[in-house]
Amino acid sequence: MTIDILKSKIHRVTVTQARLDYIGSITIDRDLMDAAGIFPGERVYIVDNNNGERFDTYAIEGERGSGVICLNGAAARKVQVGDVVIIMAYAHVTPEEAAGFSPKVIFPDTATNRLVKI
Repeated sequence: MTIDILKSKIHRVTVTQARLDYIGSITIDRDLMDAAGIFPGERVYIVDNNNGERFDTYAIEGERGSGVICLNGAAARKVQVGDVVIIMAYAHVTPEEAAGFSPKVIFPDTATNRLVKI
């Protein structure tokens, strides 16, 4: 038996673009993807804090340091530019693996979508 557990989370970033005329996905600044451990093509779940939408798509890498968070294709209908979203990825693990697992959670600056130096 395996269970789904939170693997990665980008907490509270701002949607910078929504492009209906693109084959579906979410474009994420590669710096954020790397920091959270999200791979290109990986299934991600999006929660829109402004309108309550919850949906899934796959991640594609955006330009490093750009702060881009762009919903593409049909997903573009679920958000507005300026909405604040949470991006999550899950992993299938055994209960034994889950017992010692800690997800990668990052908290970028919501105004710029860039990593905050601590």
